[in-house]
Amino acid sequence: MEATSFSSGTQRPRLAELHTHLGGSVAPSILWSIAHDQGMKLPTKDYWEFENMVVIKEPFRDGGGMRRLDEKYYKLCELIQSSPSALSPAVRNVIGGAYRANNVVLHELRFNPAKRNRAGERDLDYIILSVINGVERALLEYPMVQAGIIFELDRSFDYKLNTTLYEKACKYQNRGVIGVDVAGPQDDHFKMEEYVDLFVDAKRRGFGVTIHTGEEGDPAEMRLVVDKIQPHRIGHGIRAATDPKLMDKLTEQKIALELCPTSNLNIGIFKTWAQLRHAYRTLLEAGVTLTINTDGPEMHGTNLTHELQLLEEQEVFSRAELERVKENAFRVTFVKPNGSADSKLQL
Repeated sequence: MEATSFSSGTQRPRLAELHTHLGGSVAPSILWSIAHDQGMKLPTKDYWEFENMVVIKEPFRDGGGMRRLDEKYYKLCELIQSSPSALSPAVRNVIGGAYRANNVVLHELRFNPAKRNRAGERDLDYIILSVINGVERALLEYPMVQAGIIFELDRSFDYKLNTTLYEKACKYQNRGVIGVDVAGPQDDHFKMEEYVDLFVDAKRRGFGVTIHTGEEGDPAEMRLVVDKIQPHRIGHGIRAATDPKLMDKLTEQKIALELCPTSNLNIGIFKTWAQLRHAYRTLLEAGVTLTINTDGPEMHGTNLTHELQLLEEQEVFSRAELERVKENAFRVTFVKPNGSADSKLQL
């Protein structure tokens, strides 16, 4: 989505994007071309119908439910991306496009390799190396940009497959894999307790650790994550706004939240801006470190500049508060010159 200027001057502000999924970050036109280059049979031959299948056009307002993205949106996007020849140009376009349109000079891009290998048909290492190649090509093309890759484990996967993904993250840590995450909707078969040792080990190895939790439902899992893992960051985590003790722990442990406003509305986490405003301001006033992100700019029909504009227009944050939130992203990023999660960032 094309950006408009958030700054009052002629020079655009430098921005950092910490929470964006590759599956939701590739422009529909690029997905369309990649699919045709590979001879894929798409659900439609009409481009505009296709765009409606991969872009959310309006917020979710359907009562107390939520819009589920995995089957309707991510599945098709990830399928199109499921080859080495598709992933490298897709990643290159995501990083380059974010820089050109929004001056995103620091970019963390997360994806799940096992959701790009067609259920084992493609070799995981080839998939991973194609993403690494896309990042490296983008950084050669735009040397003023820094970027890194976060590997996602998934709640729908069994422990064996998730540990395989973690082993691959370790294998490629010196090639730009900077962090480990777990994503996916809540699943009764997934037990976060089983992954505590894995994430503690990831921290010991110097990975940045961020975990999707506290986006919906009871924040019990988020409490466990904060108590047992103490990640560097949490994806979404907005349910903490209902738990003063949990907000205190986030503040004490300096755990940053990766907030995604338009995504929250599109999915139906919040049904109105007033609900979102109350939660975000509760977190801010409790002293929790906040960052603003897109979750997937193309899928959600937004960009980082637009997110910041909306938060000011909807009186969620003041201009001064937004400046501090923007700087938070540069402080808590996992992208470091030597790959360490604890070294000082040099821009």
